[in-house]
Amino acid sequence: MSDLLIDGPRACVTGHPIAHSRSPMIHNYWLKTLNIKGHYDRVDTPPDIFPSFIRTMRDKGYVGCNVTLPNKELAYQIADVKTDRANRLRAANTLWFEGERLHADNTDIEGFLFNLDERAPGWDHKLDKAVILGAGGAAAAIIQALSERRASKIIIVNRTLEKAEDLARRFVGSIETTSFEKISEALDQATFLVNTTSLGMKGQPPLDLDLSRVNKNALVTDIVYVPLITNFLKSAQNRGLSIVDGLGMLLHQAAPGFEHWFGQRPHVTAELRALIEADISQVNP
Repeated sequence: MSDLLIDGPRACVTGHPIAHSRSPMIHNYWLKTLNIKGHYDRVDTPPDIFPSFIRTMRDKGYVGCNVTLPNKELAYQIADVKTDRANRLRAANTLWFEGERLHADNTDIEGFLFNLDERAPGWDHKLDKAVILGAGGAAAAIIQALSERRASKIIIVNRTLEKAEDLARRFVGSIETTSFEKISEALDQATFLVNTTSLGMKGQPPLDLDLSRVNKNALVTDIVYVPLITNFLKSAQNRGLSIVDGLGMLLHQAAPGFEHWFGQRPHVTAELRALIEADISQVNP
């Protein structure tokens, strides 16, 4: 490990908790297959120590990092230079240095779109009514993604209606909001449905919904990827609906950061996906 830390650039993923992150598997796979010297690891950073870690990151040999919950908003605030997408979302998941300036981007939008383009080509031809479950940071990225693909109608469904309304106000255009108590009407003839909450994730309560009113040609996706096929996606599958799991979003959002840190744009391959799927299946057989 000590040789790896000295030999080549270092990057990491930061957040709290962080032990579950599969980002090191992804980036170290790319380093190995592309024959690039460097290393990528995890650093646990609760919000109270995150700013000091970022300020001293270069002194520790890091050229940049990924940022996950709960520090994406803090990362955005700390950065000197922000991309347009980071500005729209007020959150960053990728940091890198150019000279003395810390740059920030949010690649969740790119990861979400690339995943769907790869797994369900043409999915954006049927965005008549897109329903988003949840109103957190991931929901913001997905609203932006759907807006870029010109969704006709977007509805945010959240337990706390006020939070959904606050999120909707951040975007141009008409975005409707409703609570889970009124979800049946929101789902009626929906052509796109995405879960951005933690419901269904390993260790969390399941997401149980009646999908009988969803359009029969709808696409259903979930940003949760452990388990790979959540109960929510199984329910959609059982109704004959098309589904896309959340693993591809994780893989594709990682590529831009790798290019910033290690100088080469990697590809999301079937071999990489199989590697991460195998690791997930060990945790959730």
